[in-house]
Amino acid sequence: MSTATDTQHDHYTESHGLTDLGYIKIAIFLAIITGVEVVFSYTQEQLGAAFLPGLLILMAVKFFMVILYFMHLKFDSKLFSLMFYIGMVLAVGCYVVFLTTMHFFHS
Repeated sequence: MSTATDTQHDHYTESHGLTDLGYIKIAIFLAIITGVEVVFSYTQEQLGAAFLPGLLILMAVKFFMVILYFMHLKFDSKLFSLMFYIGMVLAVGCYVVFLTTMHFFHS
């Protein structure tokens, strides 16, 4: 006998995330990006000025893949995503202000 809460629970778990294969694909994608980062670290001199921006882009891709899929922000309410992004912007802003006051950006 199925109740309304059982039906809601089944629907919630079905639509709240990826299948196992989806998570495996994301894990493989993240492992490939990590491998590219390791290659970047060994070829830093050949990459020159592209080294740091390349690593930062790869870092951002990995960061958003993890928060969207493994932290389920893609499947949750947009309010949770908004709260997370506001917190992230505030944290990065505080970090930049800190680095500026410590003369990090001035050689």
